Amino acid sequence: MSTVNKDDSNTAPQMDAEGAACGQWWRTSIIDMKPGSIRYRGYAIEDLIGRIGYADMVWLMLRGELPSRAQSALLDAALVSSVDHGPQAPSIAISRMAATCGVGLNNAMGSAVNVLGDVHGGAGEQAVALYHDIEARLDAGLDEDAAVKQALAAFVEEHGKYIPGFGHRFHPLDPRAPRLLALVDEAAAQGVVGGRYAAIGRAVQRVLTGSKGKPIPMNIDGASAVVYAELGFPAALARGIFCLSRSLGILAHAWEQSQQGGRNKGPIPRQYLPAYEGPAPREVPPR
Repeated sequence: MSTVNKDDSNTAPQMDAEGAACGQWWRTSIIDMKPGSIRYRGYAIEDLIGRIGYADMVWLMLRGELPSRAQSALLDAALVSSVDHGPQAPSIAISRMAATCGVGLNNAMGSAVNVLGDVHGGAGEQAVALYHDIEARLDAGLDEDAAVKQALAAFVEEHGKYIPGFGHRFHPLDPRAPRLLALVDEAAAQGVVGGRYAAIGRAVQRVLTGSKGKPIPMNIDGASAVVYAELGFPAALARGIFCLSRSLGILAHAWEQSQQGGRNKGPIPRQYLPAYEGPAPREVPPR
């Protein structure tokens, strides 16, 4: 078993063979933690505190290195852009409903984050994957329109007609998307990112608009996916980063609702009843 030097309570535990084997149960390159010392990816926590921001920490934890200031600023913009979309967003509504059930903030947050799946919250991940597919087709020699059309057709065949990252049920033009794209363009002009995914995203928007005969603008999921792809994040991490962003809005709404009070508030006011489509009233037959 592990032993500790009794002469120095701050000395790290000395591992024998059994302790060393136990230490290999979990292996991580993320954190090196021992008594009196915490290092993330090699950096001492006391050196990081007060010197880097939260977006820097996200990058460090996920990528293993600290970002440049420009990379951090672009990631930070994406994190800010997706924080909240009001109680009509299921995750926000669920956080508020959970708060009226008398649970704690962590319970309300957990309930809300757990609905961030393929339909609500997963479009950014899907959009990054779509952009990567288009990129591969471009690298194979297809022109832009052909690459986009083939990738869209493949996506629809596998996932259905909804194209992630484009169009919005609420906004004719999502005000968040143009701003993010403008920041990507600035970063590309400075050589921070390549700008290829911004071009791919705009090509998808153009092809969709042409095929539908009406504007199908990029939404926040499509624009944030451009940012994540430009910064080199894998598609799966796009969803995780979105969850980080939306968690702040979820927390804010759960806290606000807990201050407003209310008990057992459901998705609609109690004077409104859902449409019933079952059998007409009937008697229980004799048994």
